[in-house]
Amino acid sequence: MVSNPSQRASKAREKVAPTTLRSAPVAPKGGALKPTVSLRSAPVKVGDQRIYHLTHIKNLAGILESGTLHADASEAWDESRPAFDMSSEGNREWRRTTRVAGDDTESIASYVPFFLSPDASVWESIRSHALDPRLTPKATNSTPADFVILVSAVKNATELHPADVAENDAAIVVTDADAALERTRFGETRDSALRLLHHVRQNADAGALLEAEFLVRTEFPFEQIVLIGVSNDRVRDAVKAILKPSGYRTKVAVYPPWFLPSEESALEA
Repeated sequence: MVSNPSQRASKAREKVAPTTLRSAPVAPKGGALKPTVSLRSAPVKVGDQRIYHLTHIKNLAGILESGTLHADASEAWDESRPAFDMSSEGNREWRRTTRVAGDDTESIASYVPFFLSPDASVWESIRSHALDPRLTPKATNSTPADFVILVSAVKNATELHPADVAENDAAIVVTDADAALERTRFGETRDSALRLLHHVRQNADAGALLEAEFLVRTEFPFEQIVLIGVSNDRVRDAVKAILKPSGYRTKVAVYPPWFLPSEESALEA
C-alpha cells in the first residue's frame, strides 16, 4: 500500500556517508531478509548492466526531435510535454518534492529514471492492466504493445558524468526501490551508487531488481540509447519510420516477452 502523498512528500531524506545505507531494509512478504552484501567492499564493475527507459510510442518523435530524454523537472522543457503522460499527478508530486539527499539537494524529478530490468514492477502494472497509484488510468488501460523500451548501459551514463569531476557528485543515483518511498536506500555518490547497484544485482531473487531505479541527473542523450525494444513487427516498422528522418540508426528489436504479463512471459520463455 502506498502512503498518503502529503505524508510521503513531507519526509526529508537525511544526508548520509557515501558507504552507508539510509535505513534498514524491509523484509519481503512471507520471509526474512537475506544476508546482504557489504557496501564497504571494493566497488564491482557493473558497467555492462543494462538500463531501461519506458515510453509510449507517441512520445518517440518528440524525444528524437530534442535528441534527449529530459527529467521531469528539467528547465529544458518548453510548452511541449510528452504526448502520452504515464505518471499520475500524485506520483509526480511525490517525486518533485522528495529530495535525493536532504532539503538542500535536488528532487527525484530532476533525474531521468531508468529501470534495471525489462520486468520492472511499474511496467508490470501496465502489462497486466493492474491499478497502480504511480500511473494514470490511461497508462494501465493501454495496450502494452504501444510502448517502447529504450535500452542503454550503466557505462554509458558513467562516461557522461566522470567520477573525477567534482560537480558530477550525485549526477548518477541508484536506489533499491521506488525512489519516492520513505524507506528506499540511495547511493548518492559514484562509489556508493555502484556498490548499491552491485547489492541489488546480487539480491535479484528478493525482487530488488524489479523495484530499483537508476537515475541520471537532468538529461540523457538519445545517442546513448543502443536499442529500442518493441513487441511485434508492426511496431518495429512504425518505430523505424519515426527514426528514419531523425538521422539516428538505433537498433530496433522485437522481443515479445518484454511486453507480456509476467506469467505469460514465463510461459513464452
